[in-house]
Amino acid sequence: MVLQTEPITVIKNDHAGREILRYTGRILARDTTSITLEARFSRADVHTPYHTFRTGDRFIEWFYNDRWYNVFQMHDVDDDRLKGWYCNITRPATLSDGVIVADDLALDLFVSPGGVLSVLDEGEFAALPIDDTTRAGARQALRDLCDRVIARRAPFDLISP
Repeated sequence: MVLQTEPITVIKNDHAGREILRYTGRILARDTTSITLEARFSRADVHTPYHTFRTGDRFIEWFYNDRWYNVFQMHDVDDDRLKGWYCNITRPATLSDGVIVADDLALDLFVSPGGVLSVLDEGEFAALPIDDTTRAGARQALRDLCDRVIARRAPFDLISP
């Protein structure tokens, strides 16, 4: 991977390719199939049953053009402690100069710092009007992510014992 520091725009689309979120980050590394970037959570705090996203939290994010997911490693805004990983099941991302585009498929995985897995939004995923091939790709991506977590393979190699 080549270390870079230029800015990049991330566009998160819904399952139908409609833009729902746009933000910028800073490229940390790039190769032929992935981009790693750093970004800050810039919205108001979001409280969920499994985690609180705080304004200013630091995210290290991995996007892939050959995998059906992306991974966000989350660090606390106050002390930079690891807060866990949030994984979005998506179609493979489009990685181009200055822009990453990913179509979100609703299904998500949260991984705690200790490695506890929480599959999120299964009902929302089940209700999506997507074809069987897309649904199968998303389910396989979830299995692949879970396997990576269990094996403590990057980027999940920081899971505490």
